[in-house]
Amino acid sequence: MAASNSIEPRLFLNPIFTTSTTTNSSTSLHIQNFKLKLPHFPTKNPTLVFTLNSSSGSATTNNNNDNTIITPYPDDPDPVRASAVSSENRARDGRDRRKIVKVAWEKLVRWSRTWRSKAKTDILERTKKVVVLGGGSFGTAMAAHVANRKAQLKVYMLMRDPVVCQSINDKHCNCRYFPEQELPENVIATMDAKTALLGADYCLHAVPVQFSSSFLEGISDYVDPGLPFISLSKGLELNTLRMMSQIIPQALRNPRQPFIALSGPSFALELMNKLPTAMVVASKDRKLANAVQQLLASKHLRISTSSDVTGVEIAGALKNVLAIAAGIVVGMNLGNNSMAALVAQGCSEIRWLATKMGAKPTTITGLSGTGDIMLTCFVNLSRNRTVGVRLGSGEKLDDILSSMNQVAEGVSTAGAVIALAQKYNVKMPVLTAVARIIDNELTPKKAVLELMSLPQVEEV
Repeated sequence: MAASNSIEPRLFLNPIFTTSTTTNSSTSLHIQNFKLKLPHFPTKNPTLVFTLNSSSGSATTNNNNDNTIITPYPDDPDPVRASAVSSENRARDGRDRRKIVKVAWEKLVRWSRTWRSKAKTDILERTKKVVVLGGGSFGTAMAAHVANRKAQLKVYMLMRDPVVCQSINDKHCNCRYFPEQELPENVIATMDAKTALLGADYCLHAVPVQFSSSFLEGISDYVDPGLPFISLSKGLELNTLRMMSQIIPQALRNPRQPFIALSGPSFALELMNKLPTAMVVASKDRKLANAVQQLLASKHLRISTSSDVTGVEIAGALKNVLAIAAGIVVGMNLGNNSMAALVAQGCSEIRWLATKMGAKPTTITGLSGTGDIMLTCFVNLSRNRTVGVRLGSGEKLDDILSSMNQVAEGVSTAGAVIALAQKYNVKMPVLTAVARIIDNELTPKKAVLELMSLPQVEEV
């Protein structure tokens, strides 16, 4: 402790420390005199008198001649009294902590209420019709979610399966994916593109990436050039390496077609069950992103906005390939250590490629990156993880895919990811190994041996 801010620690050489105590029986306090004599201290009075106040945690100093300082004695010889003081201090500390937490929470609640009071709701009020392209599990879940936002809102689902179409209209359920889940009555299924698209305010695109281009080309005549497309599809087109932000405007022959990418950790079943979920919408048009946020956000679905379309899309595509690798680890019973190491390495590989393509690192650590990776790699509901588990258990890829009634985008995306990595000169050991396994050019066991034999390098 220094008596002045100008005193440097190196001046405190060979201190001589003494103390004396006087008991005050009427107050159960002790008069505590601490004297610290500092040889060579550059003052006339080299004796510094100080005390530590155990009740307040503060320290006082006095380098005058008044050496009488009254403070509770910290090492009370009476164990009962010392225990009582200690208990009282702990209780006071607990009350202080609870008060701090309470104040912090109340501030958060007030901020939230203020924000909600200023939030606009005109987008939802003005929206009369939304169309969902595709009748898969996630398209159905999003159709139900949007329909629940407003009873007067018409939500059309454009699909190819006549059986599913009829079950939605007659029984209000998707008999293929959610036979036990009731859909809102304002969800209407149709196989006619003109009926679905005419007068729509927003379009949710839920067709798998590999089929999107041909599907959109077939309906392009009925698409309004100003209709905003909200892409729910994640992946890369195999031969062209295109993302949905490129596929949609090119297939519709309209480079100015409004585009929004929706991504984040979200299983369709949990969305149908209205469990708390958080996602992100990304668009280069901030006003459009805010409008879609208004349209989709609800009590059980949080929607954040982003301008990083590339980051959101590439993270959503690559996490499917990483999920296959995570499943292989499970199928081979390689343990928790290897799972953690693999996912960490995979996250780095995704970040390397995404940032080379112009994405923001913060996007890769957000909902569409780390959030979606965690969900897809660690939870059994993941289709891509399931493919990996079965590959790791020794099953053939063709047998796995023929037994599935949903598309695992990571299978077709893996080869495109590696081609993209070569284009940007990025090394991706884990994701490349997955592509080799899918191409039947490497066994899972051999892949593990090769990865573990890679040079020991600095972490980046």
